[in-house]
Amino acid sequence: MELLEHILLHTAQDSLRMLPFLFAAFLLLEGLEHYSSAWIRRTLARMEKAGPVVGALFGCIPQCGFSVMASNLYAGGVISPGTLLAVFLATSDEAVLILLGHPGSGHLVASLLLVKLIIAVAAGYLADLCLAPFIATEKEIGDLCHHCGCHDHHGIVRPALNHTVRLFAYIFVCTLVLNAVIEGAGLESLTTFLLGGSVLQPFLAALLGFIPNCAASVLLTELYLGGALSFASVVAGLCTNAGVGLIVLFKVNPDKKECLKFTGLLYACGVIAGVALHAAGL
Repeated sequence: MELLEHILLHTAQDSLRMLPFLFAAFLLLEGLEHYSSAWIRRTLARMEKAGPVVGALFGCIPQCGFSVMASNLYAGGVISPGTLLAVFLATSDEAVLILLGHPGSGHLVASLLLVKLIIAVAAGYLADLCLAPFIATEKEIGDLCHHCGCHDHHGIVRPALNHTVRLFAYIFVCTLVLNAVIEGAGLESLTTFLLGGSVLQPFLAALLGFIPNCAASVLLTELYLGGALSFASVVAGLCTNAGVGLIVLFKVNPDKKECLKFTGLLYACGVIAGVALHAAGL
């Protein structure tokens, strides 16, 4: 009974902190759809060129809610695939806070953020310039709402709340299942999965990063601080660790094939970054 209460408490904490970001994203989408003008569209077009840079900077903020917001904005046709990729790659969830909690780790935080920022910006522009036609499908602002029936209501607050509640329920269930699995199997099992110091560590760390809650970033960071993971491997893992952003993308984006392609691209970026850093002796 105590274990169940513990799992439910952590699930509620993980899910509730997403609510402001979910609502803000949906409110923005509804506002753009209902009150968009030529000026807004021109502004978005100008901002698109700086999208990967802006996305990477927001991703560096230690809060995975930005990846949730980015997924919604991408599915709604507001941001480019490169911008979404930059947000995901730059997101470090709890890693920065954990590092800051260790005395004398300030230089590690700076190194981690700088490396991830460079990776995110470079990959974001590469995705927009070269890979977008092979990954993304054409979107228009408002695509997110075409089939949900929310346009039967007037205004933007009620439809935004409607979307927020639906997605929050989805996130809560997914997080509940994940927390139950982690509590049942134990973090020790996941730790063993990554030990060994082999050249395959970046590949394995990048896979572990796909666990869509803070447990992955906590585990990766603690393993790195404990010497079990190299800097290259922890970067690979944290590049794919976009919090629940990837789950949200699969939920709100109707093109699941596009979501799978994006997931593959995210994994490839994490592995390539990790292998490159490993080759550089980091």
